[in-house]
Amino acid sequence: MVTNIETGEPEYIPIKDMKKDIEAVRASASLPLVSNNVSYHGKLYLDGGISDAIPIKRSIEDGNRRNVVIMTKEVGRLPGWTKTLQEADDISGEWRKSMIELLKAFLFGVVQGITEWLPISSTGHMILVNEFVKLNVSEEFWQTFLIVIQFGSILAVVVLFWDKIFPFGKKNNSDPVKKEGILSWCKKDIWIMWFKILVACIPAAVIGLLFDEVFERLFYNPVCVATALIVFGIAFIIVENRNKKRKPKINSLSEITYQTALIIGVFQLIAGVFPGTSRSGATIVGALLIGVSRTVAAEFTFFLAIPVMLGASLLKMVKFGFGFTGTELAILLVGMMTAFVVSILVIKFLMDYIKKHDFKVFGWYRIVLGLLVLLYFGVFA
Repeated sequence: MVTNIETGEPEYIPIKDMKKDIEAVRASASLPLVSNNVSYHGKLYLDGGISDAIPIKRSIEDGNRRNVVIMTKEVGRLPGWTKTLQEADDISGEWRKSMIELLKAFLFGVVQGITEWLPISSTGHMILVNEFVKLNVSEEFWQTFLIVIQFGSILAVVVLFWDKIFPFGKKNNSDPVKKEGILSWCKKDIWIMWFKILVACIPAAVIGLLFDEVFERLFYNPVCVATALIVFGIAFIIVENRNKKRKPKINSLSEITYQTALIIGVFQLIAGVFPGTSRSGATIVGALLIGVSRTVAAEFTFFLAIPVMLGASLLKMVKFGFGFTGTELAILLVGMMTAFVVSILVIKFLMDYIKKHDFKVFGWYRIVLGLLVLLYFGVFA
């Protein structure tokens, strides 16, 4: 008896030839953490006791009418980690349920990593995916997961753009705050950029702190998500058509003024109020409208996400408290790590894509998805 580590289900392998089937025998005695996974006929296995601690049901299904269970302690009890035969079966079932929830968290991490940086709304997609693949968690934890999983996406930005966002160091520091002393380690241009980012954060920070729960109660539903998808999809197409023959006025991060940063921050606020708008989508549309180039608009959006999403994640965790169960903590970690890896790939793709293409394809995608959502919930609601 072995456990298929991809499905989490027990498998019962008949041994016909000890030499040929020795790997199956080895797998049946390979404990997790202390043994390596064992490959047998293209699948990976570990000890069968993980998924079926006492395979008495299988024995009965095989036609054995008399089954003997040898106890090492008093009748009705098993050693150590469980008490009864029924509890052993319950633990196996709980383990399988936990694995399923972790697979769901992985799926949400993939969705988060893709949709956070493409201007198609990560929160909107997460809400929609949850309509079909629900995490078996409390509503309070789900709302926390929805925000905290974004931390993985933030970390991807930090890793990819470290040289552009870290304000300390003498390497590549052509414009230090001062020529000598501690301030010679401070990169003036990056400090100025961060001050502009903080200005852009003001609208979302103020309104978000005051009305976060109100907006969540009013607008976190499929109809609002679909409406926002369509409206900003149309906006992308209109803005790109308008800018088709225009040259951008702002072609580098240093050219963004404090006033420009504040205007972009106001557009970010729209995304904070209406799920489905897309934080990156709203800020990019706003930046394009006031003459910022696509590449600079995308980079500023990425950097703006760091304090905004980090603040939102911390706020949610404080409200929820840090008393996560083991399963909840595992779900959060799997979701965040998956979002991190996927985000790195998506950001690299997007930065290459916008050098040769506009954002209209994302506008059309938003419109089609929004209409499908309205149709689905109109028919099946």
